[in-house]
Order: sequence, then C-alpha cells, then structure tokens
Amino acid sequence: MCTFARDMEKTWQERYREFREWQQRPYEVAPLSQEEHDCPTCGTHYQGNYCPRCGQSAKIGRYSFKKAFLLFLDVWGLGNRGMFRTLRDLLLRPGYMIRDYLKGMQMAYFPPFKMLFLLTTLSILVAHGLNITGTSQTERQKQEVMSMQGTSYEAAGGDAAQGQDFGTLWVNKVFEVQERFPNLLSLGSIVFMSIFLYIFFRKSRNFDHLRYSEFFIAMVYTANMISIYEIVMTFFCIPSQWTVVAALLAVIPLKQFSGFSWMRTVWYLLLALVLVGILLFALTIAGVIVGMIFFPEYFPDMQP
Repeated sequence: MCTFARDMEKTWQERYREFREWQQRPYEVAPLSQEEHDCPTCGTHYQGNYCPRCGQSAKIGRYSFKKAFLLFLDVWGLGNRGMFRTLRDLLLRPGYMIRDYLKGMQMAYFPPFKMLFLLTTLSILVAHGLNITGTSQTERQKQEVMSMQGTSYEAAGGDAAQGQDFGTLWVNKVFEVQERFPNLLSLGSIVFMSIFLYIFFRKSRNFDHLRYSEFFIAMVYTANMISIYEIVMTFFCIPSQWTVVAALLAVIPLKQFSGFSWMRTVWYLLLALVLVGILLFALTIAGVIVGMIFFPEYFPDMQP
C-alpha cells in the first residue's frame, strides 16, 4: 500500500512538473508547410500555409459543419487570432501569456480590448437572465447593496429608512451608469487600479523599464481573466459575495507576469489595495458632503 502511494505521489509530481514546464513555455507556431498549392481564389502557385497574394489558408477545402461554425465565429470576431487559445491560457497560464503577448507574440492571441468589450457584453447578458435560472441577478445585487447602505447608515446613528432612501438614489444612479456605459466603466476601473499597481510592479524582473502602457495591457488581460470567472459564477447563480474570490485570483497573473515571489506579489497587491481603499474612503466622504449640500432632505439629523 505504501509503495502504491509513493508511486502515485511520484506520478502526480511528474505531471505537475510537466504542467509547470508547459505553463512557462511560449506558444509554438506550427511549422511552415513544405507542400505546394494552387490558390483557388487567385490562382497563385505557392509553398506554405497561406497564399502570399491574397492570404487564403491552404487548409480551405470542401465545406463541413466544423468550417461553417468557424466561419460563423469569424463574423463575430471570435474565430480569428486565437480566441479559444487566449481563453485557455488566461485560465491556465495567464501571466506567462501576458508576458508572451507583450514581448511581441500578438498574432497568437485575441486582442485585449476587443476581448474586454465582448466579455463585458456577455456578463451583462448573463446578469440580466442568460443563466441557469433565467432570472436577473442585477436586481438582486441592487437590493443587497441598498440593504448594506441602510444598515451602515443606521449604525452611524441615523434612520435606516432614510439610509435606504439615500442608498436607493445612489445605487440606482450607479447601476444606471453601469448599464449605459459598461465598457467605459470597465476601462475606467482598470485605469484606476492599474495606476496604483504600477507603482509596485513597474520594476518587474521579466521586463526592463516596464512602461505603464505595457502594464495597462497586462491589467486589461487580468481583468478579462477575472471576468471569465465572474461570468461562470453568475451563470450558475453563485452568490455575488463569492465574486471576491475571482478578484483575488489576480495575484496569479501578477506573480507570473512580474517574476516576483508569491510573498512579494501578495504584499504589493495588498499595499495597492490599501492605497485604493484610502482614496475610495476620501471619495465617499466627499460624496456624503455633496449629498448633504444638494440632497439635505436625506440627512435631516446632520443638518445644523
């Protein structure tokens, strides 16, 4: 029994070692074909995988359901430039994929901003009923946020009902902006967070003189990875509190991308979150002051 357990442990260790080697290995492009072809479109005789004159693939032949499906994906921008490869690598080797992309391997992966817009649109559809229950998760999240607003206001010494009214006003505004400008809000959030993270990760071991523009692309891909997990969780109607777990997974691409140790990566991430928290607290105080000035009816106990 002990021998079997040792053999199993050795087998799993070997498989994990092979997985780690695959993670760190850059994507390998298929070798150039030595076969000769006559392009059906322009009639050019050539050697290789693609026609040098019109760009048509040498693999194009008779139609099949598989080719029809791939052409359908191409219409929506999903079949070209490795969409499925990008999804796989964002889940299994996100930081190494980002490293390869920034070092020039851009044709192998789906563009980061186009992927962000597509995932943002898909997340909205899933949140509004495209899930296993067919119910809107957005309304449930609104109620949860408004309930927290009223509870916090009551703890501060005010009336919970007044807190609910004020919370309803602001929560509806926030969700309205989120529904009208989802892509701009996503980009703004990435810009906001990446500025603080860049302070600590700009001296990456894998990049000399890492630019903010390069780090911003890395953060867009990281946001895409988090969106994938959140979409899956929303699709299966997992409580929204658990989406925090998806956000914490950002430490994985940051560690792989930067080359820092796990401890250093977590420490830098926590420091960045502290700075973000301080700024958000200051903005919250400013928002309350603005609310007291322009919406005094919601703050009767705080008026002079």
